[in-house]
This record gives sequence, structure tokens and C-alpha cells, in this order.
Amino acid sequence: MNLVKVAVPVPLRQQFDYLLPEKKYIAPGVRVKVPLGRRQTIGIVMGQCEKTTIASSRLKEIVAVCDSEPLLPACLCDFFEKVADYYHHPIGEVVLTSLPRALRQAKPLPPVSCLWANRQNNPALVLNTKQQDALKAILACLDQFYCFLLQGVTGSGKTEVYLQAVAKVLDQGKAVLVLVPEISLTPQTKERFVSRFGDVVVCYHSQMTPKKRLEAWTRVRQQKAPIVIGTRSAVFMPFSQLGLIVIDEEHDPSFKQQEGFRYSARDVAVWRAKLLGCPVILGSATPAFESLANAKAGKYQLLVLPERATQVKPPEVTLLDVGQQKLKAGLSPLLLAQIALRLEKKEQVLLFINRRGYAPTYMCLNCHWLATCPRCDARLTLYSEQSTLVCHYCLFRCSCPPRCPTCQSTALQPVGYGTQRLEESLKAHFPQATLARIDSDATRKKGYLEEILTKTKDNEIQLLIGTQILAKGHHFPHLRLVAILDADGGLFSADFRAVEKMAQLIIQVAGRAGRVHQAGEVFIQTSHPAHPFLRALFKQDYAKLTETLLDERARCHLPPFSHLALIRAYAKTADLPQKLLLHVQKGLAPYLHEAVKILGPVPAPMLKRQGYYHFQLLLQSSSRRALHQMLGYCTPLLEKSTLARRTRWSLDIDPQEMF
Repeated sequence: MNLVKVAVPVPLRQQFDYLLPEKKYIAPGVRVKVPLGRRQTIGIVMGQCEKTTIASSRLKEIVAVCDSEPLLPACLCDFFEKVADYYHHPIGEVVLTSLPRALRQAKPLPPVSCLWANRQNNPALVLNTKQQDALKAILACLDQFYCFLLQGVTGSGKTEVYLQAVAKVLDQGKAVLVLVPEISLTPQTKERFVSRFGDVVVCYHSQMTPKKRLEAWTRVRQQKAPIVIGTRSAVFMPFSQLGLIVIDEEHDPSFKQQEGFRYSARDVAVWRAKLLGCPVILGSATPAFESLANAKAGKYQLLVLPERATQVKPPEVTLLDVGQQKLKAGLSPLLLAQIALRLEKKEQVLLFINRRGYAPTYMCLNCHWLATCPRCDARLTLYSEQSTLVCHYCLFRCSCPPRCPTCQSTALQPVGYGTQRLEESLKAHFPQATLARIDSDATRKKGYLEEILTKTKDNEIQLLIGTQILAKGHHFPHLRLVAILDADGGLFSADFRAVEKMAQLIIQVAGRAGRVHQAGEVFIQTSHPAHPFLRALFKQDYAKLTETLLDERARCHLPPFSHLALIRAYAKTADLPQKLLLHVQKGLAPYLHEAVKILGPVPAPMLKRQGYYHFQLLLQSSSRRALHQMLGYCTPLLEKSTLARRTRWSLDIDPQEMF
């Protein structure tokens, strides 16, 4: 029998065997239309099939072949299989969801024009000694796989090192992939690359129209996209002549997909570079602990840029003890005075608060009733527009009650501060200053973010209020003062990664100040100024902080010194997910490896979310191989359980969030 294996988009961890029509050969990477149950669907041929366990009477024939030549290169099909195996995710969903929407159907590829003719070679900047050393090390490995961890302080010129390495790769006739963690960073990154190389840059992210995404994907497939700048999904684009991968802000949690196919774009990019035999650069001022551990173990080569490229001194950091102070809209009197001083000098100020909305809590001062979400174990956030209460987890919304539902009192007040309330207060304090707010609510309007970033760069905005959107990689040449309004959020969290994330965020935000002309200032408001982790940040000693935290992780056998897999289950009632995970725990008992621990099942830190009750089972191991062997037993238990038909579940390999 002439058979092929086909990946189809169904939640089953297997490929399907189909008969070839008229015994024709179909190459891997070709789309085919196949019968699946009572319907027909589009799948991707993954390879030939020498034998099958399916009875010949049950084998079905391919209905139609959609492509005259492979849509995906054979090496990418092999790569998809490896990635699906590692993440224990259905291969069909991995392959088909990586394609633009139009190609998940039987639509043909659109024609595209060539971009190579428009390439420019505008002058490069002069590198300092450390930049030259880093570039020299990278260029020495352009024709082989090598992973570089480029750790450079904010403003140290990491992007210029990228650009000059990219120029050499383009000279070889190969393409370059640049991954950024957020869509908001693509305009600025594209501008830097276009100014150096001309109009040869292609972007790829979820906010592009389906037509634009399809065109970008097709350019890559036809080797007509010299430089691709994209978010995490761009790592699966069909490169065949890829010469370099750059992962900017490699520490950022946004590189990990948090739903569906839960992959790490950073890790997948390293595997892809290894498969293609090209170097990969991981760049960050605050590298992830996993990357630092790999560098220490000799798996990555650490390249350090210890000074700013402009020779401007690092910003001066001040810890403001606000534990006993009366704040005005979340701002201490000293901070308000510093803002006024900077505005008088026509300098820019950035205020960072990682809470959007008007206030994170709405309560009754009489009986202490709190506005909570009926579908989640979470408080509702107050929004000033139309006095609305919103849940940031399930998007439930309602109007503010005129009276307390418990005691009928009218003493209802917002508690705490969000970006909207801070904006209102600053407008009252500094009515003459031009002000802009940047958070996920304000940036929903198309083009708003690009407009504000351009105005900020041109010094047309004096006061910037923002969440973590502003913390990542943005270049504000006129910014002199950065204020972090609440630095205590990560100090006492149950999440073992909380301090790492807090430190990275604070250092990244602080690094926006004083990058070009004069040294900037950073004020950090805290109620715990003597906390050792904040003292390390005060001294801007990320290396010392990471050394301390990594030592703690090693003693507690936490990543990167162990490996985790998290099984989440959720249902409308609390008993079903708990029973399903208990079934898995008992089913694994005969196969339990001494290197693997099973913890749980336990309720998730937020038990009720979006109307479902969430439980989780954690597998921890010092051996990655032993962990994946156990997971190989897990998925059949989950898929075959009758409880799984009434319970939703997911498997998260190397989880970054424990909720």
C-alpha cells in the first residue's frame, strides 16, 4: 500500500495514515484535502508511511492535492515534529496554526515581488571596544550553529551589534529573523533596520491584516524577505536560507505562549538555529536565569557590554520610603517636586505603574464590602468612563452600584491607583504639561501607540504615564526622569519567579532615562527600602542579585536547576478537574521514576476564573529525559479518561506562570 502520514488540525497527539490517489508520490510539506470522520479538512503531508496499524478496510484515500510543490520545506516538517514531541502537543495544531489563515484552506499562494533590489548599505556607527569584541565573536561563527548571550546594560548599543552582524549575513545572500517580545516594539525596530538597509524589512505579527500576514509569509517562503521582524509566531516561518536569528529582550515572558500551544519562542528559536546550522543571538540587559545558567554551563557564549555606547553615565537611583508618607494620587511630595523641576527645564518625565484603569479596588468604607467578579476570584477594577467596573480576567463589566449591596451605604470609594487616576491627578497638578497615557486600554486605537512614541521621540510630550508596554526596548532620547510608583509587588509573591521578573522590569524601565545627552534620574517608591533585593537594584547590580537568587533556586531544586511540567484542568464544578488530576496521579504511580516528583493536585492560586474551577498537577524532575518519559504516560491517561470529556485540560512544559 502507498501511504503517507498527514498532520490534521485536531486535538490528538498523532498523525493520520492515508492512501495516495493512484499511487502518486506526494512530497512532505504539501497541503492535501482528506476525509476526517464525516467531514473533510486540510492537512499537511509529513512523510511517507512504510506500515500502518490501521486495517485496510478502514484506510481512506486523499481527496485532493492542493499544491503542485511543497508549501513547507522538508526541514521545517521535521522541526515541527520535534517541537510537537517536546511540548506533547497535537502535531496537526502545531503545523496548521503556524500557517496564515488563508493557507489553512485550499487557497493558492499569492504572487509577490522581489525586495532584494531595494537593499541599501547606509553607514554604520563606530563601535566601542566591547562592541567590537562581541561582533568579532559573532562573525567568526556565521556558518555554524552557536548561541550567544549578549548581555548589555540599557543603552549599550546591542542593536548596533545586531545591525552590523546582519549586514554580513545579507552579504552572504541569507535571510535574518529578528524576534521582539511585543508588537509595540516592531515599529521602532523596523525603523532602525530600514534606516540602515532600506525597504527590505518584512514584519509579521497578529495585528497585521490576514492579507498582509499572508504576503509576508509568502515572501519568506520564496526567499524574497531578507529581514523579518516579528513576534513569537514568526519563529515558524518557512525559511530555507536563514543565516542568523536575533532574539531581542530574550528574558521577556511574552515569548512564552500562555494558551493553546504553549511554546517558548526563545527556546524554539534556539532549536531552529541548531537545525539550520546558523548562529542565534539572545540580547538583554537583564537575561533570563535559564539563559545565564546555560552560559555558566558553557552551552552559550556570554558577551558583555558593560557601558552605555553614548558614554553617558547610568541613571542615579533613589529609593523613596513612602511607608509613613501621605501620598497624593500615589505620588510622594518629593517626587511631585522633582517632576515640577524637570518640567520647568522642558525635560521629559516617565511615570511607571503596572496597573491600568482608575483604581484596582472599589470598596465600602462603612462595612468594607469589596466589588468582586462573579466569575473569578478577583476584584473588579474601576474605570472612570461611565463609572464602570471591569474584571481583567474574564472581561465581565457592570456599572458602579449607587449603594453598597451589603449595608446600603453610599460611602463607596476607589482604593489604590491605576493609570487613569494617575493621569487625572497629573493633569490637575501640571495643567500646562503635555501628557500621554500608554497602556493596553489607550493603545487599542489603531496608530495611537506609533503616534505617541513618535511625539515622545520628537520631545512633543513632557509627561508619559505607562505600564510595562513602555518598559521594553523603547528609546526616548529626551527622557531625564523615571519614577516607579510601586516597587513592592514582587517582593512577597508566592511565585518563585516574582523577584526575577520585578528586577528585570525595574531595570528595564529605569534604563529608559538619560540615554543620550545627560545622565538621568530614577526614583523608586517603596515601603520596604531596606529590602536586600531592592538594595541590589539601588546599586544597579543585576549580577549580584542573580547570583543570590540562583543560589536560592539551586538549594530549592527550582528551575533552571530542575525541570517542570504543569497539568491544568478546569470545569464548571470543582470536583471534576480534581478527580481528573487524581486519576492521572494514580495512573502514573506504576511508572514513577525516582528523579520525578508529582505535586498535587491542588487548587490553582486563583481557584475560580472565567466561571471555571481550576486545579493543577505539577511534575518536577532533575532529569529532563525522565520528566518527558513520564509525560508520555500522562497524555494517554488524559485523552482516554471519561472525565476528560467533561473537563478541559492543558499541558504546559517549562511553565512561566503558575496560575
